[in-house]
Order: sequence, then structure tokens, then C-alpha cells
Amino acid sequence: MDNFAQIKPLFKYKTVAYYSVCLGDNEKTLYQEFVEKHTFENKNKLYHIQKWLKIIGEKYGAQNRFFRNEAKNADTSALPPIGTDRKPYYVEYGKKKANNLRLYCLRANSNVVFLFSGDIKTKQKAQDCPNVKSHFILANNLTKAIDNAFREKEIIWNENCTLISCSEEFILYY
Repeated sequence: MDNFAQIKPLFKYKTVAYYSVCLGDNEKTLYQEFVEKHTFENKNKLYHIQKWLKIIGEKYGAQNRFFRNEAKNADTSALPPIGTDRKPYYVEYGKKKANNLRLYCLRANSNVVFLFSGDIKTKQKAQDCPNVKSHFILANNLTKAIDNAFREKEIIWNENCTLISCSEEFILYY
């Protein structure tokens, strides 16, 4: 049986529109599930990533420099961006701490980003981490399927490439 998903708009800021996907018949997007899971388990780390989504969306646009490359030859990126001393810091109890929570995403262009899911990364490579490996693999599969849908014109850009559209019946197979 094929795996399938539907694209859903999430939220839009001044310069970036964020999208996600619902897998199968699930009503919730991957991003919504990610937020629900980490709201209690990793509240400060999640807030740090959400703050970056807003900063990127309002101020800078989705520039490459804000998205971390988790593996060679992978189009999937992750947040939070690499920070000072190459560590993504957030503040917890008044102290700077490294943020090892990863949100996998696809930066389609400087105005459109797809948000998937993620977890706490415990190993150097995403492929070696039991927590994030499945999220990383899924994000890579979805990224390939979305890239292909753009090439096939199943997903189309608006006139100034700031939003996307596809038919409500469009199914993304990954």
C-alpha cells in the first residue's frame, strides 16, 4: 500500500508562509503533532524553535543560513539554526543551553517552508539517532515527493512565488 499525505497551510508571516502535511487519514499535521508532543516534554526548546519560525517569517525570510543541513545529499533541513559557537542556544532558568530538539523541514524557497516533525537528537548524525531517525527519513521522503510534485506542476507557485496551491483532492504519495 502506498503512503500518502495531504498538504495543509499552517500560518503566514510577513515574508514566509508555512505548510505541513497530514499523513493518511490523519486530521492533524505532522507539525501539529510535533507541537503537541513537545509542549510539555520540551516546552522551552519548542518555544525556541517557534520563536525562530516567527523571526524568519517576519524579519528575514527563509534564508539558507537559518536552516541546518543534517546530512550530505539530503534536501531536508532542520531547525533551530546553528547559533553562537555553532550551537543552537535557548535560555532555560536564566542559562544558555544547547537546543537538541530538531524540527525537520523543507525550505522550498525564501518564502515557503514545509514543517514536518522531529524529536530530541542524541547522536551526531540524524541517521544514527533512535529518536530522530524515523522523523528524518520521513521528512526526506516527503521532501522528494514535494519536489517531484513541483516538477510535475501538481503543486504550483503563485505569481510572485510567495504561496503555493494545489487542488483540494491532490494526494502526495511518498
